[in-house]
Amino acid sequence: MDTVTAITTGKLVAQFKEWLAEAEQGEPNDANAMALATSTPEGRPSVRMVLLKDVDDHGFTFYTNLGSRKAAQLGQNAQAALLFHWKSLRRQVRVEGAVAPVSDAEADAYFATRPRLSQIGAWASKQSQPLEGRFVLERRVAEYTAKFNVGTVPRPDFWSGFRLAPVRIEFWQDRPYRLHDRVIYTLDGDAWTAERQYP
Repeated sequence: MDTVTAITTGKLVAQFKEWLAEAEQGEPNDANAMALATSTPEGRPSVRMVLLKDVDDHGFTFYTNLGSRKAAQLGQNAQAALLFHWKSLRRQVRVEGAVAPVSDAEADAYFATRPRLSQIGAWASKQSQPLEGRFVLERRVAEYTAKFNVGTVPRPDFWSGFRLAPVRIEFWQDRPYRLHDRVIYTLDGDAWTAERQYP
């Protein structure tokens, strides 16, 4: 982390993957959980936990119902921020950047890997819409279970993914007496710059 020359997106992604792999060994569950912050065009923020499903040199990918509040806000303001907090390692990573939809092919490929009941749940849930009661949701699950009783479950056209392309990444490591390590990488054109900041 001290070397600041010849920084590439690939090196930053490799550093992130190294930390994520260590978190997967120590976190009690969902080491890939991340807080996703979005906002309205007027700047009113909202945040929720989602799961990272892929990360590469192009960015950080997650999936959701396109009728959800987060998807609506990303449609209005395509800037977002992510926060990974691994309490067992006393580490966090903050990521900021622009968000764009994944391709249909990518969404289809990921959807096909989901457990069958999760696929059916995607059909049954009208995410972020009013729900009259739990029974209504369970009835919809039963209906789609019957509908897709045999064969593959197709991806709903209202369910897909987004990829955040990072322009700022911060690696934070807890240290004694709150003298933490903070290194911020910022993308300027095609080049990354690094800056160590006071905790």
